[in-house]
Amino acid sequence: MAKPKKVVLAYSGGLDTSIILRWLQVEKGCEVVTFTADIGQGEELEPARKKAELMGIKQIYIDDLKEEFVRDFVFPMFRANALYEGVYLLGTSIARPLIAKRLIEIAIETGADAIAHGATGKGNDQVRFELTAYALKPDIKVIAPWREWTLNSRASLIDYAEKHQIPIPKDKRGEAPYSTDANLLHISYEGKVLEDPWSEPHDDMFKLTVSPEKAPDKAEYVEIEFAKGDAVAVNGVKLSPAKLLAKLNELGGKHGVGRLDLVENRYVGMKSRGVYETPGGTLLHVAHRAVESITLDREAMHLKDELMPRYAKMIYTGYWFAPEREMLQAAIDQTQTWVNGTVRLKLFKGSATVAGRKSPNSLYRMDYVTFEEDSVYNQFDAEGFIKLNALRLRLGKMAHDKK
Repeated sequence: MAKPKKVVLAYSGGLDTSIILRWLQVEKGCEVVTFTADIGQGEELEPARKKAELMGIKQIYIDDLKEEFVRDFVFPMFRANALYEGVYLLGTSIARPLIAKRLIEIAIETGADAIAHGATGKGNDQVRFELTAYALKPDIKVIAPWREWTLNSRASLIDYAEKHQIPIPKDKRGEAPYSTDANLLHISYEGKVLEDPWSEPHDDMFKLTVSPEKAPDKAEYVEIEFAKGDAVAVNGVKLSPAKLLAKLNELGGKHGVGRLDLVENRYVGMKSRGVYETPGGTLLHVAHRAVESITLDREAMHLKDELMPRYAKMIYTGYWFAPEREMLQAAIDQTQTWVNGTVRLKLFKGSATVAGRKSPNSLYRMDYVTFEEDSVYNQFDAEGFIKLNALRLRLGKMAHDKK
């Protein structure tokens, strides 16, 4: 296989990806194009541009993808109510196909024959990046330095940086207490002190949420309006997808909503412990299920719930651009046609509970469900319904009793 000549690097501007940048130049002899995605991680991105320029990069891409991220990735996932292993809202997983998609687009624009990423050989992200890349450009070359180089310790990374004149911030010389990944949907924390699943996370680690104990002593109500399964307004104010999620993060974080401590099963085979903050996503998930409860047909809802774990696993394991995910998405989106309405949530001390729901397309009929006298439901009909459904059970019992 021919050596790659030009590579697009997913570049954060941090120490690790700066070392990868130089390694690609020195060890691989590649021309490097850098790509930095703004998906709401809350960091100033211009320093990444300056650092790339300092390292001789001529083609530098810094793209604001926040609206695309929420509109085309987060919202479709939330239409499915996706939870990996029953609890994880997939904040890291759903960002990777977008980043990889843009890497491929830039490779095509710049004539690059390879892409590179900073994911390790132990994690899920390498799979997510590369499955997306190959799905979108089958002939692309992928360089994963962590699977190739011998820089396998913090000390060796620092030595390499010093040898190749890569600036090292003071706070990067010591061992980081944990690694983090942030975007508009969540922040994750892994590694170091969190590797012991018996060890409780320190409260000062969290950035998006206050601890439930320190949350306001008075509950707050928030109303979320949905149109065709997507949130479109908060407290009556129409907002773009990214701005809406940011608003929900603010409201949920204020009340300590959205913390999760999870031991999960990675795709590569090992278990790992992660701690997550997803305040706005938690509100969105609870509210979406509530509006579905009054607008979805029973069997459509139950089938959708059966498909959800499979759909969530596809996202977790990197199959966003696979035909099976697209097939399921089409089915899920069809169910959302009448998922319109407003949900009122009560936020208090780490919890988000449904306090009300309404919809112009509601299937909830007071005249049918009332315990008072009605003129639309003949209770005698239930007798035949029960007997027909019991027939196979009765026949089975009678047949078995003969033996």
